[in-house]
Amino acid sequence: MTELVRQHLIDPAVCIRCNTCEVTCPSAAVTHDDNNYVVDADKCNFCMECVSPCPTGSINHFVSVATPFSLEDQFLWSELPDTLPAAEEANIRGGVEAIDQEVAALLDEAHQGARGRMRAPASASTPRVNLFGRNNPAEATVTGNFRLTNTDASADVRHIILDFGTTAFPVLEGQSIGIVVPGTDSAGRSHRMRLYSVASPRDGERPNTNNLALTVKRVLEERADGTVFRGVASNYVCDLKQGAKVQVVGPFGSTFLMPDDPQADIVMICTGTGSAPFRGFTERRRRAMPNAKGKLFLFFGARNPQELPYFGPLQKVPKTLLDQELVFSRLPDKPKEYVQDRMRARAADLASLLRRETTHIYVCGLRGMEAGVEASFADICRQHSLSWEECRERLRDAGRFHVETY
Repeated sequence: MTELVRQHLIDPAVCIRCNTCEVTCPSAAVTHDDNNYVVDADKCNFCMECVSPCPTGSINHFVSVATPFSLEDQFLWSELPDTLPAAEEANIRGGVEAIDQEVAALLDEAHQGARGRMRAPASASTPRVNLFGRNNPAEATVTGNFRLTNTDASADVRHIILDFGTTAFPVLEGQSIGIVVPGTDSAGRSHRMRLYSVASPRDGERPNTNNLALTVKRVLEERADGTVFRGVASNYVCDLKQGAKVQVVGPFGSTFLMPDDPQADIVMICTGTGSAPFRGFTERRRRAMPNAKGKLFLFFGARNPQELPYFGPLQKVPKTLLDQELVFSRLPDKPKEYVQDRMRARAADLASLLRRETTHIYVCGLRGMEAGVEASFADICRQHSLSWEECRERLRDAGRFHVETY
């Protein structure tokens, strides 16, 4: 694979030529002519001093390229190019994701090897991807680590808040980030990166802050020989103390994105920490479109209320914003129930949604749950004179059906 280099660019379509970036840049990397302000790739050291003062955000564009764009190229632009030469595995404004093999494998696994079949909704915002890699990670500071599940629950699920300070790290609802775990394994190799879905909306865990949240479950698993396996990444993240520094790569993902459309009806089906992106979806709708015509529907499964992340806060979300079905499989003296069972109980509502061109479906959670979800949709369609195969193809072709499992 061709080694890629990172390059900082300025969007000429957004830039107002105020000269703030050139005056601010300590390495004299920013220059201009009568047409454009541009960044010299040979001088830029990614100090990020120019990012915060920029009044328009035009400075906030980073790409990975095989060959950096020259100053002459940039001076001629009237807008950032939509795509880059095929030989350059690069990304810009929604182009091809420039991702290393490790991340590509993780995304393929999460999307069941079908990333080529998945498309972002037409109304989704344009994502920025792969701004930071293993060789040039962003540094974030832990500003919060809160346990979401009861202390007596078998599942230890944490809400982690990471603050990026003055480093620009833009994310959209539905994207993921990679956590670089320090140290090496028993073979002396660097620990595998772990991807986590962002659990906050694009404007931060608190509005207009440069931070984001993750939902992380501690992995503790007793093996047949009686030993306990501790998930390296999950335990590292769950044990982070306030003030700790973390290396972050990404952001990643250009398909599992929320439609930025008040008309969109969004069906969210999840188990456990698969709720993370849907928390971001819900907060985005609540903050930006509280009176949206489109509705949010949530089917959220766990063993019991004590092990369901965000159970308490969910009780305070008004039904006018979020129609939620909280489903538990291990309640005392009650039969086991799973999300697909509750979907069948809401068959009429879901069948009506499947007929609408405004409906988007997202499935996120443990691998294997998608089979039960699809079987439930098939049953619902049969009951209401629909074909699930046809519905699914129509949804996929329009970028309105998404599955992400782990």
